Amino acid sequence: MDTYWQLDNINIKYPIITHEWENMPTFLNPYIAFKDNTRQSIEFCQSIFGGELQMNTFKEFHASMSSADDNLIMHAVLKAVSGIVLMAEDRSERTEYKPGTNISMLRSGEDEDELKGYFQKLSEGRMVSMPLEKQVWRDVFGMVTDRFGVGWMVNINAQK
Repeated sequence: MDTYWQLDNINIKYPIITHEWENMPTFLNPYIAFKDNTRQSIEFCQSIFGGELQMNTFKEFHASMSSADDNLIMHAVLKAVSGIVLMAEDRSERTEYKPGTNISMLRSGEDEDELKGYFQKLSEGRMVSMPLEKQVWRDVFGMVTDRFGVGWMVNINAQK
C-alpha cells in the first residue's frame, strides 16, 4: 500500500516507504543535490535505468523561500527496475551548492530509536547542519557531516 499526504488538497505520494518495503526497518540511499537541473538529471537516469520516478517541488511542500524556489525539485526519487534507488534535490538560492560535496547518504525508516542512535553517533564532535526535528512533510529529519567529510541525512518516517 502506498502512502499519500494531503496538503491543501494536493495528494503527494510519499516516495520513501512503499508497499514492497513495509517490512524493512531502515534504508540507505544516495541523495544527490543539484543547483537547478534535478528534473533533467533524474529523468536522464530514468531513461537509462527505467523505473518509477516521483518528484515534488518546493511549492508543493510549501517550503519556497522565494518564488525562484517554487518550481525547483525539493525531493525526487527514482526506483529503478534493477533495485537501484536514487534520490535527488535542487539546492535553493539560500543553500550552498558546491560540486564534489553534493552527494549525501540518506538513512531512513520507521525505527525511531535506531535512527536517532545513528544520528547521535554521526554527530559526535561534529557540527550539525540541521537538527533532527519534525519537518513540514511531517517526518523527523536532520543533517550532519561526519568527521570524514561524508554528508548524512536521517529521516524518521511519520507514523501512518
